[in-house]
Amino acid sequence: MEEFFENELVEKFEAMVENNDEFYFETEEYEEIIIYYLEMGDISFADMATKYGLKIHPNSLDLKVKQFEVLLELEKYPEAKELMTELKESCMDNTDFLVCCAKYYSNLGNPRRSIEYCEKGLELEEEENFLHNFIADEFVNLEDPFKALKHYKLALNFDPQDEYSLENVMSCYNQLKRSDEAIEFLNGYLDKFAFSETAWYEYGQFYFNRKNYEEAIKGFDYLLAINPQSVGVYANKAACFEAMGEWLKAISVYEEMLALEYTKSFTFYKIGLCYKENKQPVLALNYFQKSLRDDPQFYLSMMEQSYVYEEMGAMKEALHFAKEAVSLNESNLDYQKRLAFLYIEGGKFEESLVCLKRLVDFEPGRFYNWYAYSEVLMLIGEFEEAVNVLVEATKSHHRAELFYQLSNCYFQLNSQKKGREALATALNLDPHLLEDMQQKYPFLKEEVDKVKTKKK
Repeated sequence: MEEFFENELVEKFEAMVENNDEFYFETEEYEEIIIYYLEMGDISFADMATKYGLKIHPNSLDLKVKQFEVLLELEKYPEAKELMTELKESCMDNTDFLVCCAKYYSNLGNPRRSIEYCEKGLELEEEENFLHNFIADEFVNLEDPFKALKHYKLALNFDPQDEYSLENVMSCYNQLKRSDEAIEFLNGYLDKFAFSETAWYEYGQFYFNRKNYEEAIKGFDYLLAINPQSVGVYANKAACFEAMGEWLKAISVYEEMLALEYTKSFTFYKIGLCYKENKQPVLALNYFQKSLRDDPQFYLSMMEQSYVYEEMGAMKEALHFAKEAVSLNESNLDYQKRLAFLYIEGGKFEESLVCLKRLVDFEPGRFYNWYAYSEVLMLIGEFEEAVNVLVEATKSHHRAELFYQLSNCYFQLNSQKKGREALATALNLDPHLLEDMQQKYPFLKEEVDKVKTKKK
């Protein structure tokens, strides 16, 4: 890898450009320079190297093919098509050219034409692994997992340890819902390549997705035996124990993870969740606090502390940590709902309005956001504002509850006519709610008979 980054040809080329010199490079050397930049993702320098190369070697077909590839990377499709047409007669026995043609049609959304060029490339018996993967990907684009599976398997035949092919074989089996064939294939693969990390990972995921957690753990344990530094696998193994309700075993796995991690806040958080589920709130709080010491802005741990304190009856602390979490993640509407709930539980109705207003602004389609918002406005005596909110709410939610609320607001404001109109609408929509609504809004008791008499 170090030799790749310290490419002497590239250094010489860049020195030439920087100093405005003129060095001579062979065609093959320019190809190597262009390939270097393409693999590094530096397309502008690849383009520059191509132009320099063609200036010196204007008739080089190999450099023109590289130019074709660069044009595709730059998404200059009209120029790419023109060059493809120019090269067709002389380059149909060039695998790189055929691959570029396949990429051209793939990028333009014509997978079938792309596959045709890949199949022509296979006739040259070069890059078979790459070409079969390419064909398989195009069949995926065509939503044909059966043919995609066939070519991913063929790709594996040419490179049995190709992780990309192996992962996609399993993905295709999953799409086809052929789980028995999938595990038979995977077991056969592991018989040949017992130290394949990708295969053991797929084995673990296969059984995890089928809720056979014991067998999934077996796969993850084999993988950890091969690579004990694989942090993500510890997380998968812990998830198995969590799914089984084995909270202390999950914690044990997470503690092994901690020794390998530089940033530990998420793992401390996961341990805290396990202790919470295991009904050990003090230990849960301890680990949520460790998470915050590692990352003071880790709002997930803040909100979890809020839940734990609420369960312990410490509502002041529950509110404090909910406020902290919301301050760091104001766009999280679930957090806004929780904070509003805690404010209301604590009798801090005016403070809850900020959260409730945000909820109706961002989730106007949820009826209960409007219902709660108007209810709190009424609790603090803001009946005029409640009317404005309810009128807006009834435009999208023609619900009896809102009209009962609206009628109460009008009666509170001594607007008897509008109050009776709203009450009549509410009774038409759902008369069965009347008893509950009369308990909440005593004014309605006096007005119901008048409304009913008028209707008769």
